Amino acid sequence: MSKVRVRFAPSPTGGLHLGGVRTVLYNYLFARHHSGEFVLRIEDTDQSRYVEGAEEYIFDCLKWCGLEPDESVQIGGPYAPYRQSERKGLYFQYAKQLVDTGYAYYAFDTQADLEDMRSRHKTDANPTPQYDHKLRTQMRNSLTLPPNEVEQLLANNTPYVIRIKIPENTIVEFDDMIRGHVQFDTNLVDDKVLLKADGMPTYHLAVVVDDYLMKITHAFRGEEWLPSAPVHLLLWKYLGWYNDMPKWAHLPLILKPDGHGKLSKRDGERLGFPVFAMNWKDPKSGELTQGFRERGFLPEAFINILALLGWNDGTEQEIFSLDELIQKFSIERVHKGGAKFDFEKAKWFNHQYLQRKTNEELVGLVKPYIAEHSVSIDDSYLKKIIGLIKERCTLLPDFWEQGHFFFKTPEIKELSVITDKWNEQKKAFFEGWVNSFNSIDWTHDALENSFNEQLTAHSLKKGDVLLPLRIMLVGGKYGPGVFAIAEMIGKEETKKRIINIIKRASEY
Repeated sequence: MSKVRVRFAPSPTGGLHLGGVRTVLYNYLFARHHSGEFVLRIEDTDQSRYVEGAEEYIFDCLKWCGLEPDESVQIGGPYAPYRQSERKGLYFQYAKQLVDTGYAYYAFDTQADLEDMRSRHKTDANPTPQYDHKLRTQMRNSLTLPPNEVEQLLANNTPYVIRIKIPENTIVEFDDMIRGHVQFDTNLVDDKVLLKADGMPTYHLAVVVDDYLMKITHAFRGEEWLPSAPVHLLLWKYLGWYNDMPKWAHLPLILKPDGHGKLSKRDGERLGFPVFAMNWKDPKSGELTQGFRERGFLPEAFINILALLGWNDGTEQEIFSLDELIQKFSIERVHKGGAKFDFEKAKWFNHQYLQRKTNEELVGLVKPYIAEHSVSIDDSYLKKIIGLIKERCTLLPDFWEQGHFFFKTPEIKELSVITDKWNEQKKAFFEGWVNSFNSIDWTHDALENSFNEQLTAHSLKKGDVLLPLRIMLVGGKYGPGVFAIAEMIGKEETKKRIINIIKRASEY
């Protein structure tokens, strides 16, 4: 077998959907498993859909994910250029070859001609007529016009496109690495445009030419591209390259959480979770779409999530490092059916990865989320706090939510929990405990011992005052042990928070 070469060929039209990242991942894993090469090619043939900044965004996403290509626009390689708009001159010769061999034709139809065709041939049974083997005989193309008129139109630089001539009554078939034997009836396929009036190829021609010239051995893409497969198969055949055609695998869709339909950006917005790898801001509308990175996911967790959206290794194992995925990945174990996206399960994965990281490793990851709140902190202090609250955190922003009271005096949102049962006995307890602070070592154990001594002195049970103390220090009914919190925030801050609530509670 020749050296494995796979490619991801995105269009720079916006944010990178998690389905796109999964396609990258499966390509990457397959290439690495077989000691092959992973190519990233930018398919920007449709300049009308080009979005400024989208190409750089794609590379940034893959860098964050740790899935960087071996050859690309940024890196270069033996088959450069890797941006299709820079390969424009390559495609015409192949489109012309197809015309000369009778497998394609010039079409001079104007936009008005095409609209008139769709209007005249529209029926209830055929609401969207296509330029196919039935209708091409009624259109203005090199199949219906006299040769001398075609030559004159070309000489006059009359705008035209080149269309593939799809054969009638033919079954086109291939073996998909995931779906097995697949076949198509060409009577249901229209004559796709191969070369546009601006000289740019469409996806159909460009993908075949580039895969051939770049020696791609395996092509993995989403199942939504299956309807295009017969056009591509015929192009490989008509160009004389059929024996060099890559093996194909059409990946299953990532579905909405309820399993009904493909997961979209709107679903994420509606249900409150990201569907893009990283934040994407549309340069035209200014609309910001949140990504997994900014939501607080670790890239290792994100990759693990995506790997299992359509694949498993045949065991019950769920947590895989990238190296393990490379070792175990097999395209034959990718499922045919769509995979439902479960955000709660995604968060579970992230929690698992957070727990596996050392406190030192987490400092650098957590610090930016703390800094968002205008807090400047010492790394050693943050490391200790991470150790206290890590188990309670699922996403990186949770470290602020679960530990903000370590950095700032909290707002007391549940004061009524204290005031509803406040009395002179509790007031005397807290005042007595605060007064003991100067005579004890400021450690967890010393604080707890002093606390217990005050309980005995004031004839109280722990349950009478432990929750009020937590609310005094934290602002709510959560957080790690209260004595660990007091030890961390220090004597003066602990005293200040308790005295403040004693005053407020006594006013009720």
